[in-house]
Amino acid sequence: MKQQAKSVEENVQECKTHLQDRTENVEIPTEWLEDFEAAARRPLETRMRYAFIQTYKPVLDDVPYRAFDTMEDYRQWCETHLPEWLGYGRV
Repeated sequence: MKQQAKSVEENVQECKTHLQDRTENVEIPTEWLEDFEAAARRPLETRMRYAFIQTYKPVLDDVPYRAFDTMEDYRQWCETHLPEWLGYGRV
């Protein structure tokens, strides 16, 4: 027998129950729970759109693409041109 899809309200309630089970001894601010519940009621397409934030990456986003002859050339370019906080340096 095919299982019927749950309603948004059922999903929200299931999430609340799961959160309560996992956080019995943890105080979660009411505002956080309200935000979670509001997000859970949004359509999936909207949630996916909000899930990925486009952030400008200096130098990387300034041109559509770059090509390098070798991986070593690429690594040297990254070390020379990119800010360290982007995480493209060698470890």
